[in-house]
Amino acid sequence: MVQDAQQLIGLEFSDAKIDLMLPGLKNQRQDFEAIHKFPISNSVPPALLFNPLPVGFQFDRSPSKFKLTFPRKVALPGNPEDLAFYSIRELAPLIKSRKITSEKLTRLYLDRLKKYAPRLECIVTLMEDRALEQARRADASVPAYARRRGRW
Repeated sequence: MVQDAQQLIGLEFSDAKIDLMLPGLKNQRQDFEAIHKFPISNSVPPALLFNPLPVGFQFDRSPSKFKLTFPRKVALPGNPEDLAFYSIRELAPLIKSRKITSEKLTRLYLDRLKKYAPRLECIVTLMEDRALEQARRADASVPAYARRRGRW
């Protein structure tokens, strides 16, 4: 059957590969047969939506105040690569106090992407120029008075 199927869809497998496929294909066939033995009435609609919430679960919709706090004293690490593991809450005070610029952080992350992306296969298109342009704009948009007064 596998040989007939491969001819039908234009593939060609060696006998050794077919032997490797057979146990999995037999399992899939057994699963298919088991599903079709389960009686389901035509009145049961198909599952078009998956909702993982338990029946009757309600989200708390009451208004609540959100206040984001930042650590007071965050220092630049000795090794700039360690910045890649800082959280946003740790990076924000560094940018705000001008200990590092958005552009320098962006360059750090771009260098890491270039280094690790081939191994991780995690990038479709690296848009380096655009990222640097946006980082420069971000650096320019932090008003001087806000930095002096400790506000964004």
